[in-house]
Amino acid sequence: MPKKVDKEIIRGKRAFRIRKKISGTAERPRLSVYRSNTNIAAQIIDDVSGKTLCAASSYEKGFKTDGKKKVEISKEVGKNLASKALSSGIKKVVFDRNGYLYKGARIKNFADAARENGLEF
Repeated sequence: MPKKVDKEIIRGKRAFRIRKKISGTAERPRLSVYRSNTNIAAQIIDDVSGKTLCAASSYEKGFKTDGKKKVEISKEVGKNLASKALSSGIKKVVFDRNGYLYKGARIKNFADAARENGLEF
């Protein structure tokens, strides 16, 4: 099998292990992150009602990525999501890294930017 498929399977297993342990509620919704090669997206989800409360991504209309590094883009998305969450009245969340390694620069910088702008997790 190609190496890419193996990495996807390993990430899927890791995501499943993480997802078994955490769940978003109305008081403390889940912050789920998705990362691709070029973009990053995140949403805050209430798992009890099954609704997305707010979301932010690097491929939203009006978001400029030209000339920026991926780490800088992830920081901006984190700031954007935190401001949307605070305006929706969400302050505390449970962080779901979705199987991506936290030590990687993009997920860590996204989380740090969200924390600096008011989200608690």
